[in-house]
Amino acid sequence: MEKSLIIVESPSKAKTINKYLGKEYVVEASVGHIKNLPKSKLGVDVENEFEVTYENIVGKDEVIEKLRNRAAKAKTIFLATDPDREGEAIAAHLASEIRGINKNIKRVLFHEITAEGVQEGMRHPKKIDAHLVMSQQARRAMDRIVGYKVTPFIWKTMYYGLSAGRVQSVALRLICEREEQIRAFVPEEYWSITGEFQTSQSEPFLAKLQKVAGAEPRIPDETTMRGYLEDIQKQKFEIKNVERKPVKRNAPAPFITSTLQQEAARRLRMSAKRAMMLAQKLYEGVEVGEDGPTGLITYMRTDSTRLSAEAVAHVREYIYDNYGKEYLPKEPRLFKKGKSSQDAHEAIRPTSMKYSPKMVKKHLDKDIYALYELIWNRFVACQMTPAEFEQLSVDVVGGDYLFRATDQRPVFRGFLQVYDDVAEENGGEKEEEDPVSKLPENLASGQLAMLKNLIDRQHFTKPPARYSESSLVKELESLGIGRPSTYAMIVSTVIARTYVEQKDRKLFANELGMQVNKLLVQYFPDIVNVKFTALMEAELDTIASGKQTYIKVMKDFYDPFIRALEKVDKNAQKIKKSLQQETEEICEVCGRKMIIKWGRNGRFMACVGYPACKNTKPLAEDAAKHEHLVGMKCELCGGDMVVKAGRFGTFLGCSNYPTCKNTKPISMGIPCPKCKTGDLVERKTKKGKRVFYGCNRYPECDFASWDKPVNQPCSNCGSTYIVNKYTQTRGEYLKCPECGEEFEKEQMAVGA
Repeated sequence: MEKSLIIVESPSKAKTINKYLGKEYVVEASVGHIKNLPKSKLGVDVENEFEVTYENIVGKDEVIEKLRNRAAKAKTIFLATDPDREGEAIAAHLASEIRGINKNIKRVLFHEITAEGVQEGMRHPKKIDAHLVMSQQARRAMDRIVGYKVTPFIWKTMYYGLSAGRVQSVALRLICEREEQIRAFVPEEYWSITGEFQTSQSEPFLAKLQKVAGAEPRIPDETTMRGYLEDIQKQKFEIKNVERKPVKRNAPAPFITSTLQQEAARRLRMSAKRAMMLAQKLYEGVEVGEDGPTGLITYMRTDSTRLSAEAVAHVREYIYDNYGKEYLPKEPRLFKKGKSSQDAHEAIRPTSMKYSPKMVKKHLDKDIYALYELIWNRFVACQMTPAEFEQLSVDVVGGDYLFRATDQRPVFRGFLQVYDDVAEENGGEKEEEDPVSKLPENLASGQLAMLKNLIDRQHFTKPPARYSESSLVKELESLGIGRPSTYAMIVSTVIARTYVEQKDRKLFANELGMQVNKLLVQYFPDIVNVKFTALMEAELDTIASGKQTYIKVMKDFYDPFIRALEKVDKNAQKIKKSLQQETEEICEVCGRKMIIKWGRNGRFMACVGYPACKNTKPLAEDAAKHEHLVGMKCELCGGDMVVKAGRFGTFLGCSNYPTCKNTKPISMGIPCPKCKTGDLVERKTKKGKRVFYGCNRYPECDFASWDKPVNQPCSNCGSTYIVNKYTQTRGEYLKCPECGEEFEKEQMAVGA
């Protein structure tokens, strides 16, 4: 019997789908994209209606040939790549390879990898959506043009190896502007006053000074605060107002891509990239005991909070059975559509209420289980009744002074029974809070209140919080930059380019990132403009909907871009010189002045006479780090060895250069634990992107460590060294590489 061929991207997805279909189908995987733009050239013909050249990805020829052979024998070919623009583009590339062999090609969409989801998709085959394909092509073409045209400008003005991107550079701008705000921020002092009161019928309680003569108090310094304290103590107080009112808190909407990434980062400490990788596995299918490969969630790239009537009916039944009727609203909850939502897919939800977290826990590893439980709980909670509280507010008045205390007491937990939605404010940074206490029940208007104590606290205003991955995703979404399929890539790319460092889950723009951003903002203000980038996203949507053509959108983008590029490219050398900083330092080799330049490892000093004179040295603050090396002699000529700096970082070089060209890496002062004769040095991988630590006798000794060695023995096993470790949850600590014993840094300092 002739079989039909179904092509998906991943083997795990193929395995899951295969179990839902009969023997008349064969399911194969393309293993991701099969075509891409060429690596060595632009690949977009800007003179010929922006025609794009795609090439088969290296290593995919065997996969393509296998799919072609299968297609030749197939009755019908169903392209079942992911249901989004990128998936549509992959389907189009697959069709271009197969169409010459078998023209009976159809497109099917699986919004969830379940028996019903697969059957529903197979019941409604369609043609490849050319509008979606061209929308994705426009995105790729724009990104390629910016990358290939702007990146060489960055090379000319700073140094080779840097890069720029259309959307990622806007994300970098947001991070750098926040960094500038933080650096420019001047803290302002202010004080708060809290009173401790007690009535004859109540326990003591705390209330904060809220008004002075009907206005919000301004207490800028200790002198003002002391004046207030003195006057407040003269007043007689009574309770003027006691207000009790019910307060309801509704459950949050089910997850969309951005909110899933934000909550996975906040609650599970997951990067956006990792959260999406695990969500992809949950969508494509994981092994669930006797049920075999099973898709546990619906498609995870979505901007819609819409839920199917069937899914809502099932979860309502689950809530009634497991929590009781008081937790079930009379009517299903509906959620508003976002301003930029395409509403192409449902919200992210479990595919079946059969697979509760408890049921699947033993089949999933820790991280993927945690993400699934988060998605499950959010979905169940979104259809539950609101949480109910009684809010109690009390005003205590004496003279011109009004103190206020509020307290909130739970009456009915509602959705909080499943999903605690308490959010971290200020990007996760905890604000300094004034003291609070529970309010007594028996307070009433007219009661005299005795002032027992006054608590004064000094505060300082805080700068805006640095972005975390989750808050950056939230900001990108609110500005209309990127789409569900791109958020994780945008964030990970900015970090990977080393313009941004991640410390304690916060994104710090480093000096390199700040300088690159300054260049881009100054010379390409439109390209790294938030509004322009959001407009281009909207333009891509018009291609997808068929309202505008690929060529029109590309021209609207390209014409102003290329004019700006041609203008600044002519002045690249002038711009490069403007970034160099003159110093009073004299080159010890040729006597000319030294200038500060940029290199792969940051700023360093170089002779203004380059290339005739290639003398370099680190900046004074960097050289100070290596004061312990003063006095080292060159083993070739006997001259002093000095710390130098180049594009690959600091190193030791002979002071008699260029007569003597002896160089050596800078020792960390730690004997090699393997050969016992060499010293450990900081090294870099071949592409220079990652630091590791190895023996200076390499290749004779191949000792290497990704973790930075510390010259202290392990008190547990006697290892000659330990290593510095870091995790987001714990911060920095020390660990023995031999026995695994862990130490706090303070503990080792005391021990030392």
